[in-house]
Amino acid sequence: MSRRPDQPLVDEHADVVVCGASFAGLAVARELAGTGADVLVLDRDEIGAHPTSACAAPMPWLEALGVEDSVKQELPFMRFTTPHGSFRVRLPWSWGAFDYAELCRLLWSQSDARFERALVKGRVDSGVRTDRGVVEAPLVVDALGWRRVLGTQPLAGTGGPLSRGLEVHPNGAGDELDVVIDRSLVRRGYCWRVPAGDEVRVGAGAYDPRVAVKQPTAEIAGRFGVPPVRHQGNLIPHRLRPAAENGSFFVGDSAGHCFALSAEGIRGAFYFGIACGRELRNVLAGDATVNEALASYSAFSARHRRRFWITYLLQRVIPELPPRALTVVIRSLSGQRLADAIFNWYLGLLPVPPYSSGSNSPGPKVRTSAPLSSARTT
Repeated sequence: MSRRPDQPLVDEHADVVVCGASFAGLAVARELAGTGADVLVLDRDEIGAHPTSACAAPMPWLEALGVEDSVKQELPFMRFTTPHGSFRVRLPWSWGAFDYAELCRLLWSQSDARFERALVKGRVDSGVRTDRGVVEAPLVVDALGWRRVLGTQPLAGTGGPLSRGLEVHPNGAGDELDVVIDRSLVRRGYCWRVPAGDEVRVGAGAYDPRVAVKQPTAEIAGRFGVPPVRHQGNLIPHRLRPAAENGSFFVGDSAGHCFALSAEGIRGAFYFGIACGRELRNVLAGDATVNEALASYSAFSARHRRRFWITYLLQRVIPELPPRALTVVIRSLSGQRLADAIFNWYLGLLPVPPYSSGSNSPGPKVRTSAPLSSARTT
């Protein structure tokens, strides 16, 4: 049982400390279930307390993770709109708009980790430093988001390769995921509407973190006929960063595991969280040292660099297309055969588990072991 957040963490030890209790951190903890290791998850807020995205992911992924009960609405259609046209596309798979707190609860229920509320402030040789004291652990994971808190050079609010997103959550309904590309709203970026049962998630994103998106969000909400209420937002990484540094594993937004064009980071958090967890399992089983696992995970992430670079290139190119030319390109998506090919390619950038060994996907699960007393580092 966790202690009160005002109590210091004195002589706190764990085999693995996972910093961050959202998609990436919970995926890591889930993957470590059954190892017998003492896994401690740290976050400044309760699990599932503060969503920061539209909370939609491909249904094949949600089903594979066993969290489909969190889905409030399946969305088999997307509508792309520019000032020169609007085109509806049927997808070869559906998006699932989910309840953030429920999805986090379902992921957490599949782990056997323990949890403490604490604000992680940085790395120390023996583990991590928090506002409640030092937590010692030989295996450390940064799943804290774009700030990259445990890195040697944490990101500043408007520095580095970041996008900015903001959305509102009014009551409403719909049957398709809307993407609106209108440069009168956002010069380099897009707007969206994601129906989720009894609410709609309407927002705007800019590929430049210095661009304010509150007014575009209010305007796109007005176009959809809903009030701009219940705001949430965040900065979003759009370039891959090292997945291992400073003796730590970086997962999800902290490693830039987010597609630049669409700002989709949930799937990357799941995918690389699983990969990181399996490297940690190798250490726990005595099949790898900490340094070997860090090198293996870093190389695995780097092998996906081209996939993320393609989406970054599209992020740079698409805003430069003349609006009418962009409309022609989008219109071509309305052909079902091409739509199927494009969206299956997009889904395949980070393929759905279970994974097979010998590919660019996380390898098979390894045997479990007793808890670590001290992980090997060389």
